Amino acid sequence: MTTSTVALLVAAAVAAPVVSLSAQNNVPVATVAANIASRSGPGDPPTWAHDVARIMQNKCQVCHTPGSIAPMVLTTYEEAKKFADKIKSRVATRRMPPWHLDKTVGIQEYKNDRSLSDAEIATIVNWVDAGAPQGDMKDAPPPVTLPDPAKWQFGDRFGQPDLVVKSAPYTVAPTGQDKWWRPETDMGIKEERWVRAIEIKPSVPLGKRVVHHVLTTLEQDEGPMLQGLASTAMDHSPGARPMSGGLFMEWALGKQGEIYNEDAGKLLMPGAKIRWEVHYYAIGKEVPNDQVEIGVWYYPKGYKPKNRTILNMFNVAAGSELDIPPGQKTVTQNFITLRGPARIENFQPHMHMRGKAMMMEAVYPDGRREVLSHVNNFQWNWHVNYIYADNVAPLLPKGTMLVFTAWHDNTKDNPNNPDPEQWIGWGDRTVDEMAHVWVDVTYLEQDDFDKKVADRKKAATIKP
Repeated sequence: MTTSTVALLVAAAVAAPVVSLSAQNNVPVATVAANIASRSGPGDPPTWAHDVARIMQNKCQVCHTPGSIAPMVLTTYEEAKKFADKIKSRVATRRMPPWHLDKTVGIQEYKNDRSLSDAEIATIVNWVDAGAPQGDMKDAPPPVTLPDPAKWQFGDRFGQPDLVVKSAPYTVAPTGQDKWWRPETDMGIKEERWVRAIEIKPSVPLGKRVVHHVLTTLEQDEGPMLQGLASTAMDHSPGARPMSGGLFMEWALGKQGEIYNEDAGKLLMPGAKIRWEVHYYAIGKEVPNDQVEIGVWYYPKGYKPKNRTILNMFNVAAGSELDIPPGQKTVTQNFITLRGPARIENFQPHMHMRGKAMMMEAVYPDGRREVLSHVNNFQWNWHVNYIYADNVAPLLPKGTMLVFTAWHDNTKDNPNNPDPEQWIGWGDRTVDEMAHVWVDVTYLEQDDFDKKVADRKKAATIKP
């Protein structure tokens, strides 16, 4: 690729999101709320019983329930009314529920979409503006059974895990610097097994409060890379960190686990070990002997999926070390070329307190350029994994270039910025910065890729 081509890509990628970010961040909450509320129709104001309770059940109560991770409970009218103004502010600016994608560009169909529609936001805004009326409780939906955070969330679908592995205990002190706990645990694997799903579960109730993120890396002897798994495509351009089979799963608040498509999976080999990286931070009270668990669900014995999914950490700041001057906004970018046909399964940006936005684009071999996903409202304390729906998960031919762009705001206008007078670079602490994205890439054999593309085109031509 020529220097001029890269420059054009950089200029084009930077221009549009800057406008979007500026427009969003400079508009007062009251104006955003008024604009959304004005779209609703005439009639009586919404009530908790008839309208708002259902929205809370569907989109909010999974976190806003006793013993879960949210700082407030929203399961009853009395509880919700106390926080009505805060609820309005959070939903009008789309900070809550945690789904921070730009809804004007890129793919909009996801398996785990927890966002509110414009109509749902307008309902909540109008309810608060009307004084948060309760309404007739005869109209209220019955209470829902919420998931137990102490149990495996994939258990309803797959039953109990086939394998559970725990990290070595670690006592988190009540105060002090962040800690990174890196023990190694034997998984007890005696035979080759293919993995259907993985879930990581910090301890309850305090584990999710002290664990910032978890990385689990496989230590196993695979010998030559297995045949029939598009192995040659696993070698990426500089700036990527292709983990091969090594990175088993990453977890951060906002992510539950990974369920692989039926044609793909992860491979465990006899003698496999997990090398943990658990990032702990103090919360003002001691958390003794904390352990993180990983649950693994297997495919049936003898079943070998056609493809292998590789979890990649694509470093958006490769070569720059995130050189962010005081009081400045910066843009970093990286380009990764796929060396084989692939399906992109998800998009999970990772930045810290100065992170503002991240985008993934595809530049196809024929020069066509497409925004795949753009998180334009990044919230550093949520690391949402945006999982593409099966019918829209990008199918990218060999030679496609993925363009990753990250924006950081080190100014006093960033409410999350702990110190706009500091010169910031890359670092593990949350007061430092990062700019990478976790992407599951399923490499496909060419005939399989061609068939999937043809099937999708055929489905698109069928009228409902």
